[in-house]
Amino acid sequence: MCRNIKTLFNFEPPATEQEIKASSLQFVRKLSGFTHPSKANEAAFQRAVEEVAAAARVLIESLVTTADPRDRAIEAARAKARSAARFG
Repeated sequence: MCRNIKTLFNFEPPATEQEIKASSLQFVRKLSGFTHPSKANEAAFQRAVEEVAAAARVLIESLVTTADPRDRAIEAARAKARSAARFG
């Protein structure tokens, strides 16, 4: 799976529309193999991004959990620490 796609569920504050759209774009890029589609494929590519974003919204809004919401700042700090340990 693409490493740029991040978990969007159970965060405080909740995932923004931009985050959902960015994850959807990364997903469609991964599936299609295109980073920038040709003019002939642009409409299908954009339609796929919108449909994946809509499905992601429905999923995120439908999920339930008893766990406390994660804090974005704490998760970002953990990711930076993992990256520093991995890449020096």
